[in-house]
Amino acid sequence: MIKPAIPADEFRRLETLRALQLLDTPPEERFDRVTRLARNIFGTPIALVSIVDADRQWFKSRQGLDATETPRDISFCGHAILDDRVMVVNDATSDERFCDNPLVCGDPNIRFYAGYPISAPDGSRIGTLCIIDNEPREISKEERGLLRELGRMVEEELIAASMVRNDPVTGLSNRLGFCMVADHLLKFCERNENPASALVFHFANLQAIEDMHGHAEGDRAACEFAHLLMSSFRDSDVIGRVGLDEFAVLLAGSNLDGLDKSNHRLQDLIRAHNSDDQCAYDMDIAFQSAAYQKGRHVDMAALLQEVEDRFTSEADDEVSAA
Repeated sequence: MIKPAIPADEFRRLETLRALQLLDTPPEERFDRVTRLARNIFGTPIALVSIVDADRQWFKSRQGLDATETPRDISFCGHAILDDRVMVVNDATSDERFCDNPLVCGDPNIRFYAGYPISAPDGSRIGTLCIIDNEPREISKEERGLLRELGRMVEEELIAASMVRNDPVTGLSNRLGFCMVADHLLKFCERNENPASALVFHFANLQAIEDMHGHAEGDRAACEFAHLLMSSFRDSDVIGRVGLDEFAVLLAGSNLDGLDKSNHRLQDLIRAHNSDDQCAYDMDIAFQSAAYQKGRHVDMAALLQEVEDRFTSEADDEVSAA
């Protein structure tokens, strides 16, 4: 048996999976209808929507299988998410990856497997729509296309769910989505005794840009700043648009001193934008930061609120000074 490799984007993939909040949720008709269709179309005894977690595959929808999950290291789906093509195993007993796999040698006695890798809206492959038979069989090019179309139905459901948690203009997580992903990362930092820090950026003149240049230009300015954030911080950092003119970043494994390098890179990019004669407006960006403290912050919302309160306190001080 050959265990599935770990994808290169595993950290991001798991962050995305947590944000979708699918794991360990009850069955839903929107997914069950797809697995029922798959089983009927292909005539297989088993059809699944399988979600590949850190150390297990968990079945969001299952037809013809009693188990709710299996270990990831014996999963077929763990192999399937390594590519964006439909993975087909015609006879598992003659495939070196699976010939002595417990799922082949014992229940459910897999012989045939075909799995379409399901992508989340950000492109992360989080699981599969798969069909399974206990007899070897072939699958035609047309049947692969059918499985792909059914898999895209699952992906459309994920897109609909993510719209509740994503900012439609920039594509970044909105406040709800940001806090959901960040909470998982904070728990990870707690368990491993790693520091974490948050930065909040206030795009002070975003409304003025929109008032002067129109709504579409305001959206473009927000998208450009989102791009500067993503260019300045690490892939492992969580970035979100947490208000109309407010953006936040959570950095795992970094204390306040560790923020400086990324933040300085961002400030350089902002200065370069503002010195470009081709740009119709400057970006007026203020920022505040705070380090995560377990006893002080119960969750990301509390840490975010503390940083936001610093903007309010700073504004009050300016009024008092005037």
